[in-house]
Amino acid sequence: MEQPSEASKIIEVKDLTKRFKDFVAVNDISFTVDSSEIFACLGPNGAGKSTLIKMLITLLVPTSGNAVVNGHDIVHHAADVRNTIGYVPQSISVDGTLTAYENLMLFARLYDIPQFERKARIQEILSFLKLEAHADALVRTFSGGMIRKMEIGQAMLHRPKVLFLDEPTTGLDPIAQQSVWGHLSDLRNAMGTTIFFSTHNMEEADGVSDRVAIMNQGKIAVIGTVPELKAKTNKPNATLEDAFIFFSGNSMSDTGNFRDIRRMRQTEKRLG
Repeated sequence: MEQPSEASKIIEVKDLTKRFKDFVAVNDISFTVDSSEIFACLGPNGAGKSTLIKMLITLLVPTSGNAVVNGHDIVHHAADVRNTIGYVPQSISVDGTLTAYENLMLFARLYDIPQFERKARIQEILSFLKLEAHADALVRTFSGGMIRKMEIGQAMLHRPKVLFLDEPTTGLDPIAQQSVWGHLSDLRNAMGTTIFFSTHNMEEADGVSDRVAIMNQGKIAVIGTVPELKAKTNKPNATLEDAFIFFSGNSMSDTGNFRDIRRMRQTEKRLG
């Protein structure tokens, strides 16, 4: 597999580790992501995917190691990192008591988009997401797929170089999932946005990713394109789940320890 050139790397992770007391959530991982790539971090709940993303977006400080996002050090230049990225969390980040337009205007102000540009940016996002007809509707009346598109729109208002999404289609029906990924792919194609997302959904990772990192118990077992990972199993008609089992030694259903996962999530919630 051809590796990203030095000039095209937009995320560079080196020996990144995060501990919560005696629990190691992310364990000494290193990898790079190319500019304009759709990169999936695939693993079960508790694998360390959300912790990894929270470090890359500067919500958590690494215990050791470091990373650079669009040329900015996540530890020493956290504000610069935040200015160059968008983030869509697992939890709902829109206000249901506001309209679509009002939600987008709120984020336009938070991102310090110049006042004279705000209306045009909002109209651009609403048009791109095909939500113009719903601009004045309360978000609490939206479907799950529409809410997710709104959250993506909020995260894209300031035109970030990298968009991070944590389990972007969890809870959505297949049609809504397809719609969300259609818009994300259009974003990459139209704006050159790099998309980094976590998922435990094999079909999602298989269908949309340029490359996949298989993550389990805080470590990255392997990184490659889906065809490469399947081929390395030497199994005819191998699936991505076959590749996951081959490289991690586990199936999605038997990975993780309930007590450790619960403790990690409680700690992450407390630390924000």
